[in-house]
Amino acid sequence: MDDLKYWLALGQFYKFGPVKFKKLANYFPSMESAYRAPLNDLLQAGLDEKTAEEFIIFKHQINPDKLLEDLDKEKMSVLTIADITYPKLLKQIYDPPFIIYYRGDPGALAGFNLAVVGARKFTPYGRQVTEKLVRDLVLNNLTIVSGLAIGTDALAHSAALEAGGKTIAVLGSGLDQRNIYPSQNRYLADKITAQGGLILSEYPIGTLPLKHHFPQRNRLISGLSQATLVIEAGEKSGALITAMHALEQNREVFAIPGSIYSQYSAGTNNLIKMGAKLISGARDIIESLNLADAAAYIENKKIIAESAEEELILKQLAYEPMHVDELMRLTKLDTSLINSTLTVMEMKGQIKNLGGMNYVLAR
Repeated sequence: MDDLKYWLALGQFYKFGPVKFKKLANYFPSMESAYRAPLNDLLQAGLDEKTAEEFIIFKHQINPDKLLEDLDKEKMSVLTIADITYPKLLKQIYDPPFIIYYRGDPGALAGFNLAVVGARKFTPYGRQVTEKLVRDLVLNNLTIVSGLAIGTDALAHSAALEAGGKTIAVLGSGLDQRNIYPSQNRYLADKITAQGGLILSEYPIGTLPLKHHFPQRNRLISGLSQATLVIEAGEKSGALITAMHALEQNREVFAIPGSIYSQYSAGTNNLIKMGAKLISGARDIIESLNLADAAAYIENKKIIAESAEEELILKQLAYEPMHVDELMRLTKLDTSLINSTLTVMEMKGQIKNLGGMNYVLAR
């Protein structure tokens, strides 16, 4: 604990990224000695003169004991790269963070982790695919890793929670309540930790969600995961940055194919051209990663009709959206009867309305 406060103190200096931190760790016997080192020793450790001089000035503004108190007040914990429980997969990447700040159960890091990323603006197709795939993967004991961002990230986290699974959110800001970003997903962050998951960041308390933090954050999403799945992505989507990090880290990249006319699938279709594995269901991921023995694939439970009207509707519905007008034509049910039946079936979780009165099977 005594040395931990000096890890935290060194982590406060914005110029000490993974590379410079590694130089300090390799040269000094402890973080306290690194923190208290005179200028000449910092230069001997491999720091450039400007950085070393700036740190000597900066450290006089830091109270290491207060950093520990702040951590406790925010109900946060930390892992250092020297800890035995530091994620092994993350330690394997080129530039692992030397400190991870987290809230929740660190045991979530020990499972089989799959990164799920995609567009901030998703289509009904993207929603349907994300919810279906995440549910099936969670039922096979996979932990879903994403970035808590608006769009596919939040959808993947929510789908994992709804299926009773665990999920990990990696942030590009500090984990103190006022800096959790985006602010509208703070409730989702609380749900993640309440259900045995984890929110984490390499950035200390008080760090703002600055734009350049998010590409850096993406390397952790892929670094924590055995593979990365891209649902939907435009040609310049941030999700593609995560996929590129995964490739650099020698991890598998999976992609969902989409329409050649959809701007939201241009990125995923290009990934497939580049060699990412085309995914059409959870089974593809499980088989590709040789997980069949680790977790038996759970087939979707057959939905049983409880009335003649439900049976007619279930015969027509599948996982491709169908408009209510087409359902009426095929089932020959009148407007009021089909609408009331669809409402009841949705309440029972048998079907889903994707919007615009387009329906699909829910599982």
